[in-house]
Amino acid sequence: MNVTQHGYADDQKKIIARLNRIEGQVRGIRQMTEDGEYCIDILTQISAANSALKSVALLLLDDHLNHCVRQATQEGGTVSDEKLAEVSAAIARLVKS
Repeated sequence: MNVTQHGYADDQKKIIARLNRIEGQVRGIRQMTEDGEYCIDILTQISAANSALKSVALLLLDDHLNHCVRQATQEGGTVSDEKLAEVSAAIARLVKS
């Protein structure tokens, strides 16, 4: 079996732990809504969850640049061009959100 190691492999446990906390935050937001909490308090929690997701995204992006893109630029050619275009599109999506 051929297993590809992604750039985030070293941070995988940290990423999963963060995502688990974010999942808990989102459940908390749902509970706040079900309980009829003040809308500004809910919005504050949504903002915190968004910030936490962006933090995970930036960690993944950093790992991708330092592993996948670095490796592709060493190979050169179309592989390099594809990885650079891919990461550029990912950054654009993050900036839009």
